[in-house]
Amino acid sequence: MNLDLDQFNDIDFENIGSWPALVKVVFAVFLSICVMGASYYLFVSDAIDVLNNEERKEITLREDFQSKYRLAANLKLYREQLVVMEAQFAELLKMLPSENEMPGLLDDTTFVATDAGLRINSLDWDTEIERDFYLEFPIKIAVVGDYHQLGNMVSGVAKLPRIVSLHDFVITRDDSGSLSMDILAKTYRFKEGAQLPAENKGNK
Repeated sequence: MNLDLDQFNDIDFENIGSWPALVKVVFAVFLSICVMGASYYLFVSDAIDVLNNEERKEITLREDFQSKYRLAANLKLYREQLVVMEAQFAELLKMLPSENEMPGLLDDTTFVATDAGLRINSLDWDTEIERDFYLEFPIKIAVVGDYHQLGNMVSGVAKLPRIVSLHDFVITRDDSGSLSMDILAKTYRFKEGAQLPAENKGNK
């Protein structure tokens, strides 16, 4: 084959058959490259994108399968734990005062304060607060006594058969050396017919 580059001069595109052999080979290679590039752009690149998407889906599905497999493998344990939690929750519900017990709870708190030797300046219900699945009943308490008497009251409230939590206490000392304590006690009642957040999630 003649490698004379002068063969590429004065090429007649209307008479390709008369081109020198080297020119035909170069043109054929160039045309092949163009065809392969166009084929890749039009067909192969889309197929590669589809393949990559499917591979990502496969990874996601595998992770989802592994997560569900772990849940299934521990299902018996989860059910046993759920039974224990339900029993514990039932016990906690028993410790919440019923509607009929609310006045008695105020009397119990008053007795705890007086039994500790404190002077009660005020002790009464505050505005009821409604939460998602329970009602909150604040009790504002103001008492006067010494350090040990205040401690005995707090200990006595903790020993009540119904759940009462203490919050936001403020203690000040007057000129006589007595301590004044303002404290917010809270008790709770489960709303009839209400569902816990976990139960709501499970029903979706």
